[in-house]
Amino acid sequence: MSPFLGSVFWLLVTLGVLVTFHEFGHYWVARRCGVRVLRFSVGFGRPLWRRVAKDGTEYQIAAIPLGGYVKMLDAREGEVDPSERGQEFTGKSVWKRIAIVAAGPAFNLIFTIAAFWAMYMIGKPDVAPIVNAAPDTIAAQAGIRPGDRLIAMNGEPVSTGSDAFDVLANGLLGNEPMPVRVKGSDGSQRDVVLPLQKLTAEGDIGKKFGQLGLTLQTTPFVGDVVPGDPAALAGIRPGDRIVSVNGKPVADFDAFTKLVPEQAVISPKLAVAIERDGTTRTLDITARMKSERGQPTRWMIGIGARPPETATLRYGPVRAFSESLQTTWNGTVSTFNLIGKMLSGQASTKNLSGVIGIAQVANDSANRGLGWFLNFLGLVSLSLAILNLLPIPVLDGGHLLYYLIELVKGSPVSERTMIAGQYVGLALLFTLMGLAFFNDIQRMIVS
Repeated sequence: MSPFLGSVFWLLVTLGVLVTFHEFGHYWVARRCGVRVLRFSVGFGRPLWRRVAKDGTEYQIAAIPLGGYVKMLDAREGEVDPSERGQEFTGKSVWKRIAIVAAGPAFNLIFTIAAFWAMYMIGKPDVAPIVNAAPDTIAAQAGIRPGDRLIAMNGEPVSTGSDAFDVLANGLLGNEPMPVRVKGSDGSQRDVVLPLQKLTAEGDIGKKFGQLGLTLQTTPFVGDVVPGDPAALAGIRPGDRIVSVNGKPVADFDAFTKLVPEQAVISPKLAVAIERDGTTRTLDITARMKSERGQPTRWMIGIGARPPETATLRYGPVRAFSESLQTTWNGTVSTFNLIGKMLSGQASTKNLSGVIGIAQVANDSANRGLGWFLNFLGLVSLSLAILNLLPIPVLDGGHLLYYLIELVKGSPVSERTMIAGQYVGLALLFTLMGLAFFNDIQRMIVS
């Protein structure tokens, strides 16, 4: 499946699952509060599929999959038959209305915990937090060396590359120095401090990562050796560690793949130093121009990198549930932290992603396995829960705000105020969606 079709497919799967679960929360609690549900819709617009149940509730899947709704019997939308007034939404107590509205985000939160729980039981394949710092970058100047393994960041233990970079991303939202404990390739541990206050990207996390210069390392060990190619003819074997090319040191395999064409342009004959069984030797290898899988021809010697060290988090049911609760809490704190930083101007709105960004990440996570896709579903579900609880009219949080005001003043908010709030809420929502869409397009152009 092409990346485009894969992104569309997994976006529809993601939205279908999460929207259905969210709306089912409203539906389930409404029914238990005695409110009649007229329609349960996944999507907006023209219905693609429709079914009317025996109780009169209409279930449908509509053409525009960017959301859904539960239509209840509501006196604000028309006359209600006297025999059905006991099933009408606005006639219920304010506490029941609060429960019905809050049920959508609550069910998203339940789904988040369940998705993380399943992820930890199934296991999410990851890589070890072994890093590299490009020369003359802030990370290198702070004392990070190629091959260092991150053990703890900002006081939090990390065991996978994803864990490490999640903690780092949260730290990049601020400007405080971050203490880091690392284990060097020689086995010794030491403490360094990443001076995040020196970064000047003005809240754009992506640019801050680039300025910091800290990346997961692709170790300079040989994995595959292509028979008949220059490296094989010169005697390189799988497991050899590449030390240098023409005297230029190699920190990781990415650096090696850049050095080969740079040096081969000067002269195809390369002096490649390798380490094998504790002994360093230099081999003369003549690079050749070659094309692979339809790519443009380039200088190559015919070797591939050894796969990085893996680190899979997998727990039993009890530990997995505990970890899922902790992950949900950490994600909630991080999301509110990001929102607060953006409102105060400390974090850029360029960190927002829209439908295109979600589709791309959905496809990528699905291709990496079930554990990764469950992690992605959990994160998006948590974001939906938090977004819907924001006090913006037209969102669940806006309705909850109205009901809280009703509790305080003893009477419902006026219809005029609610209509004005809807216009304001729609304007805010479309502005937010437009900004996220603009960011997605800009990222595609830049990349």
